[in-house]
Amino acid sequence: MNTLVVVDAANVVGSVPDGWWRDRRGAAERLRDSLVRYAEEGLPGYPGPLEVVLVVEGAARGVESVPGVRVESASGSGDDRIVEVAAGAECRPCLVVTADRELRSRVGETGAECAGPRTVRP
Repeated sequence: MNTLVVVDAANVVGSVPDGWWRDRRGAAERLRDSLVRYAEEGLPGYPGPLEVVLVVEGAARGVESVPGVRVESASGSGDDRIVEVAAGAECRPCLVVTADRELRSRVGETGAECAGPRTVRP
């Protein structure tokens, strides 16, 4: 079974002060595109292929999926959607990429592991 990797788009995009706030949707699309290689190659400790899910919210809603990265647009709280996706991992490993402490605690209750934004952003 492939590891499920759930990426908190708002948190990861916000971890680098590169002007993302001027174009939140564009920043989410750039992040999505950079995740494609991890779907095939894997991440440290998580060999590929991986199932990568990018959860977007707010102004980034509507970003389309691409081969290798499924995009989930949260209708409400992005954190709530991330917890739902992680809980749906069933019996396979799940890694949630976020620096949000409260979210880390919540997804930890589902059995997911957590890693910080630098896992997917150099």
